[in-house]
Amino acid sequence: MEDLLLLIHRIPYPPNKGDKIRSYHLLKHLAKHYRVHLATFVDDPDDWQYVPHVEALCASSHFARMQPLLARAKSLFALLKNRSLSLEYYRDAAMARWVRETVAAHGIERVLVFSSAMAQYADPFRGARRVVDFCDVDSDKWRQYADKKSFPMNLLYRYEATRLLDYERQVARDYDASLFVSAPEADLFRQLAPESTAKIGHFNNGVDTDYFSPDQADASPYAAGERALVFTGAMDYWPNVDAVQWFCDSVFPALRERCPDLRFYIVGSRPNPAVQALGQRAGVTVTGTVPDVRPYIAHAAVAVAPLRIARGIQNKVLEAMAMARAVVVSPQALEGIDAEPGTELVLAEDARAFIDAVNALLASQDGAREAIGQAARAKVQRRYSWSSNLACIGENLE
Repeated sequence: MEDLLLLIHRIPYPPNKGDKIRSYHLLKHLAKHYRVHLATFVDDPDDWQYVPHVEALCASSHFARMQPLLARAKSLFALLKNRSLSLEYYRDAAMARWVRETVAAHGIERVLVFSSAMAQYADPFRGARRVVDFCDVDSDKWRQYADKKSFPMNLLYRYEATRLLDYERQVARDYDASLFVSAPEADLFRQLAPESTAKIGHFNNGVDTDYFSPDQADASPYAAGERALVFTGAMDYWPNVDAVQWFCDSVFPALRERCPDLRFYIVGSRPNPAVQALGQRAGVTVTGTVPDVRPYIAHAAVAVAPLRIARGIQNKVLEAMAMARAVVVSPQALEGIDAEPGTELVLAEDARAFIDAVNALLASQDGAREAIGQAARAKVQRRYSWSSNLACIGENLE
């Protein structure tokens, strides 16, 4: 096996959120074909227990402690240098030293970067074959944040959108291949970085359909006699927070007026104060971290993904589809997912459409809801296999 340097912005285990799901399966795939030398950050103290699991997949590894509050404060110094905040956030002298020494010691000629902010550690190695998995166009996510925020944060987010795009374009010009999580995401970046069009591609996320299977669910976590709507995701992530706030304000009251036994479950780790406050509303439950998300999906009447800000592919949608649930999605949550609205999921453009769609699914007596769930699972099984979707990685590294 040849040696490969892998740079990931967050420890790729456990695979309990979007980027970690993708990076974990990427690491497992690469470990079958290369001696992987991994450098990554640990930003959650609870994740240190998983270091041995990740180390077992690697020839060598370096785990750097990330303190998010300190990193945010440090990133503001980027304003003085007219640099991207994200690059400063992930700047670490010890990691840079480990990378230099590891590349020199093993004569590494192949580098895979996961997320734009980690490319700064691969920039010096111009003689190596370098591939970056941007996943999402992060700069455009900052632009979307700026559009939703008020002064002065909108100015800060717009600044970061501009500076990060400058760096993303530089990386795309200098590296051998730039990959994204979906065809729409790759198309967007081609528009933003037309000079690198020929080197831009994508590979979709996958789903472990044996794990996310309706047959694998335990007993229902819901109370007898209640019907549950479920939203899953990391609840300190602002697009998820914005989604559930909007749903609770604009959609759920009308649904519960018609169906008093209906309850909205917000299932995900680290709910911030705004999300916790939603749990005080009638019919809303905020679970926080749960040992297994699958029972909450499998026993829900309907899964919802009302995101208004999104980039890339929403794993929460694919996982609910894999568990044969009917999912109602916003246009933003559907982007990048190959699924037919009305057959494999339900698309709702606005609050009125969400209300009508969920009510129709709850009221269906002809098996329509179950038919959508079965069609959804079949689509995921056909289209979203990790093994087939990761096949392009080796081609780009050669």
